[in-house]
Amino acid sequence: MEIQALPEVTAVPKDPRSCIRLLKADRERLVTHIRNVQCLIDNLLVNEYFSVEDAEIVGACPTLPDKVRKMLDLVQSKGEEVCEYLISVLQQIPDAFIDLQPWLEEIRFSPSELVRGRIIVNTDPVSRYTQKLRSEWGRDSKFLTSYSQKEEMLLADTYTENVMELLDFRNESLGTVSSLGSLLDDPAGVINQEGETVFIFGDAGVGKSVLLQKMQSLWAREELGSEAKFFFPFRCRTFSCFPPSAALSLRDLLFTHSCCPELDPDAVFAFLLRFPQSVLFTFDGFDELHSDFDLSQVPDAASPLQPAHPLALLASLLRGKLLPGAGKVLTSRTGVEVPRALIRKKVQLRGFSPSHLRAYTCKFFPDRALQVRVLNQLDASPHLCTLCSVPLFCWIIFKCFQHFDATHEGAHHLPDQTLTLTDIFLLMAEAHLNRALPTSLLQRNMRSQVETFRSGRETLCALGRLAYWGMLKSLFVFSQEEVEASDVQEGDLQLGFVRAVPEPGPVGDQPAYEFFHITLQSFFTALFLIADDKVNTRELLKFFGEWTPRGQSAASIPLPLLRLSCLGGSNLDKEDPFRNNDHFQFTNLFLCGLLSKAKQRLLRHLVPVVALRKKRRALWRHLFASLRSYLKSLPRTHTGEFNQVQAMPTFIWMLRCIYETQSQKVGQLAARGICANYIKLTYCNACSADCSALSFVLNHFPKQLALDLDNNNVNDYGVKELRPCFSRLTVLRLSVNQITDSGVKVLYEELTKYKILTFLGLYSNQITNIGAKYVAKILEECTNLTHLKLGANYITSEGGKCLALAIKKSKSILDIGMWGNKIGDEGAKAFADALRNHPSLSNLSLAFNGISTEGGKSLAQALQQNSSVKIVWLTKNNLDDEVAESLAEMLEVNQTLRDLWLIQNQITAKGISRLADALQKNSTILDICLNGNPIKPEEAKVFQDEKRFHF
Repeated sequence: MEIQALPEVTAVPKDPRSCIRLLKADRERLVTHIRNVQCLIDNLLVNEYFSVEDAEIVGACPTLPDKVRKMLDLVQSKGEEVCEYLISVLQQIPDAFIDLQPWLEEIRFSPSELVRGRIIVNTDPVSRYTQKLRSEWGRDSKFLTSYSQKEEMLLADTYTENVMELLDFRNESLGTVSSLGSLLDDPAGVINQEGETVFIFGDAGVGKSVLLQKMQSLWAREELGSEAKFFFPFRCRTFSCFPPSAALSLRDLLFTHSCCPELDPDAVFAFLLRFPQSVLFTFDGFDELHSDFDLSQVPDAASPLQPAHPLALLASLLRGKLLPGAGKVLTSRTGVEVPRALIRKKVQLRGFSPSHLRAYTCKFFPDRALQVRVLNQLDASPHLCTLCSVPLFCWIIFKCFQHFDATHEGAHHLPDQTLTLTDIFLLMAEAHLNRALPTSLLQRNMRSQVETFRSGRETLCALGRLAYWGMLKSLFVFSQEEVEASDVQEGDLQLGFVRAVPEPGPVGDQPAYEFFHITLQSFFTALFLIADDKVNTRELLKFFGEWTPRGQSAASIPLPLLRLSCLGGSNLDKEDPFRNNDHFQFTNLFLCGLLSKAKQRLLRHLVPVVALRKKRRALWRHLFASLRSYLKSLPRTHTGEFNQVQAMPTFIWMLRCIYETQSQKVGQLAARGICANYIKLTYCNACSADCSALSFVLNHFPKQLALDLDNNNVNDYGVKELRPCFSRLTVLRLSVNQITDSGVKVLYEELTKYKILTFLGLYSNQITNIGAKYVAKILEECTNLTHLKLGANYITSEGGKCLALAIKKSKSILDIGMWGNKIGDEGAKAFADALRNHPSLSNLSLAFNGISTEGGKSLAQALQQNSSVKIVWLTKNNLDDEVAESLAEMLEVNQTLRDLWLIQNQITAKGISRLADALQKNSTILDICLNGNPIKPEEAKVFQDEKRFHF
């Protein structure tokens, strides 16, 4: 029981009426709204204002209103101090007396110093339940739970935020998330005011579960910045484990499968129903909702008291049919679409940026000497950095580094740039298996990887059998019986590959288990498919059917997916089945890695050589056939000199698999199948590690080509990984990719070696004046460059001047996009100098650049001496009538300009009148866009005959 002194309250003028009179005057209001008499009696007893007999008298009353009336009578009979104390309790425990808070504000109540010194006992069920939730969730979230049960790491000492990007419904960036608290209540990033769900998505291993654990920890410490009194964390995969006959009410779901109130559950549940906005749910892993259960066959769960299948409850909560107004945070792997009506904010986790990775490294390795060794190896290996940009893979790499450093007395280094994802998981498996060895103070373990895997074969096969069985059924939680049926021993469970489910599961008190991450289950599935003699080639290739293009035959086995039509979305059966099947694709990837030539020395000790060779041949044949079939099915567009192919995320997965083989022959055969010279991979969620796979294949492409990677997550690491194919790129689009000055420096170093680039797109990245100087050098040295897109970066007048000087020297540039920087008037003057008599520049955008009168006038004057520019965008600046006057003078001379965009400036009717006069002498300009300027409708009517004006 919590007992606390009343906090200090700023004194305000007291109501001249006494507290006794207040209780009498508002007696019926108090009788109506006091619902928790027991809390008041408890406090009166603790302070000896009531005797036990008084409490019994109140308790003997038959109804709640009678109890309140009797209590008020007794309190008033005991004098002014007791009445004042009663009102203080009403004020200081708002959860118990929420309906009386407006009354307390009306009377401007402030307790006396004597009453403020009295203790308050908070026995309100709602307050106590909130305290219990904070206590339990704080304890449960203290340690990271997604690794070995033998080693727990404090969340506070380990958690490092990664890049969180707000998106709109078209997946265009709305900026980054400033903090976890801002995800909930900050209006920034809201794309649907009626939506209640913050939808967070990202690739497997990017940190979605850990982010929710951090939110849980912050809420428990009251540091989340949310007003939510109740927090209910759920993992979606457990909903799939309930049998079809299961039926729960919402109350059962919350209090039985989450956390049960200690006092009066009825009162707590009634509060939840009455104030649903006080509730925050988190649902982790929406993509893991796999089940044979068909929700379309059952009615909506619209009543909080009516039992329904747990999946129906989940669907009704997400749709707002149950507890409308409650906050929801839903996570999923990339590719799962949630109906727009549900979404309030859409957030993509991008992984560690270079600064995040450095911060995480310093947290993970507090020992300075070891920290320096790790950072040095990361700096020397760009590909290792690309793998470490995924938090889960970074964690595994660092744990392996930590393990081998301790085992080999600091002499061990992780593999170099050829490290693949399969290598990471093999290292992790080796480290876990070595835990089973007896330790000695005098002798360290010096077993080779081959010896480790040979001795652990039975363990690997048993875990692989369990993983494969779950993969076939799309299940990720296993009962004790299922674990035993797979011959998994108790000792195997202690190695860290499998962990106990961290919350009560659907099977009650029986233990349940899961692999510590879905990618690990995929790894063991692939290992089992290779190591088990009974698995034939058809079964080996089972999961490759998940990426077969529509309309083509495949030896795939359909896996039942939870039908989510009840959420209001489109029919999933008509969608790409690959979209949320990452666990199958990781299995395919690990198959390619394990069956690669480099892994044969290891696997021949686990699998007969003849069987291994047979499975390798079958895999390579199927991989090449799938790649050829897929590439033929892709839509193509012929534009000028380019034969453009629009690839999909499936193509990225194929490239990943090819890269895992580490076979140059495989890479050459894959490159030979790309019958296009413009590869478009926009919005494919390609990360920096994918650039390694892309380069591995494109490095063998025999001709020059164009590469469009706009709107992905390439970042600086990815730019470094693209180095092998820069000698072939004539077009490179990397807009919206988290690229900084470091990445631009790499572009300068590589692109200027070959000087074949014609188009460079770097819109909406994180480039400053430093990067702008490198881009200027590219512009100067790449004499074929015709298009440069640098909008929405962080370039000011300094960078603008460097770019303008390079533009002035260029005789090839046609199109410059600088929208959304901050070059200001000084930068505009430099661009004006570049414009004068420029021989080639055709399109120029300086919109939204902080340009005002002086800069605008300079540009207008320069255009008088230019005969090449046809389109100028000056939207969203601060151009006024003086600039309009200069532009009018320019239009009287310039007979080349076709379009002039002046949207959202400060031009009035006076300036427009001057432009209208100039148009009488100009027959070549087609459009002048002026909407968004301070022009009244009646003023605009004056110019309605001038069809070239657009208001």
